[in-house]
Amino acid sequence: MTQAQSGTDVNQDGDSTPHPTASGPRARPAARFVRWWQPAGTWRRGILTALVAVALAAVLFLHSDVPNRIGNLGSLLETFLPWLGLLLPVLLAVALVRRSATALIALLIPAVVWLNLFGGLITDKAGTGGDLTVLTHNVNAENPDPDGTARDVVTAGADIVALEELAESEEPRYAEDLAAAYPYHAVQGTVGLWSRYPLSGVRPVDIRMGWVRAMRASVDTPHGPVAVYVAHLPSVRVKFNAGFTAGQRDSAADALGQAIAAERLHSVVLLGDLNGTMNDRALASVTSQMRSTQGAAGDGTGFSWPAAFPMARIDQIMVKGIEPRSSWTLPKTGSDHLPVAARLQLP
Repeated sequence: MTQAQSGTDVNQDGDSTPHPTASGPRARPAARFVRWWQPAGTWRRGILTALVAVALAAVLFLHSDVPNRIGNLGSLLETFLPWLGLLLPVLLAVALVRRSATALIALLIPAVVWLNLFGGLITDKAGTGGDLTVLTHNVNAENPDPDGTARDVVTAGADIVALEELAESEEPRYAEDLAAAYPYHAVQGTVGLWSRYPLSGVRPVDIRMGWVRAMRASVDTPHGPVAVYVAHLPSVRVKFNAGFTAGQRDSAADALGQAIAAERLHSVVLLGDLNGTMNDRALASVTSQMRSTQGAAGDGTGFSWPAAFPMARIDQIMVKGIEPRSSWTLPKTGSDHLPVAARLQLP
């Protein structure tokens, strides 16, 4: 074998030295990166991660096809659907560690679907203008500081305020605390409406619960009458042996949707704790005919519950025949819900 074939040189003293190669100590950074990435294996590695990414995309895209027959699984999924986005950075980290081109490309699919569904949650869509500010707040029947909560509500400066979960024993305190700012008010069961403008046509709304947790009133604003509905739909529970128990909530939502559909006034506002998100198909009888102010003109996610670490937007402001200009959540009060408010443009 010749010296050229052996890959060595002979110096003047007759010693042989190896040729410098890409694997030697002087290897360039690009060469080291190529060895680390190993292109020949990038398409074969990370197949499992890629499959998980595709499955995530399917769940996001086809969430409305997940059946509710067993434990209302579809509604449970849709309530917390935006949080599936937390899997994206996890899968991205796994794909990078595995150095898998297949997983990285597959990850683009759920990323695009999530952004299409919930990209608006991370943008500020709030505009300017408007001539009516409304606020809704589940004040919590066990609120340790109703007077402080009432002061917080007044400070928000809304024209119309809806309160839900009013304990019978605390309703007079709220009425007294809010009277100076809101000369007109009406309470039906456990929900109430306070207004700077006169109220008429006040009546309870039957949502098939056996007691009153919804009401309707006409507010005589300077820009014309507005039908305002206040509702507190039944709570839902997640039980190990029964899944997402939401049957009573779903029935109440259907009844509320029917009442709103029969409303004769052109401008309609719905304020309340619906115990469901806009993605929850069980609220379709309401959401199909009204717009969410947060979805149309919100700043941020609008998550309102639980107040200590909001994970879902179950407190809603919806409108029909009215243009939302802005929508936002307010700071925590003594309740386990955050207040939510919106600025509206009346026709």
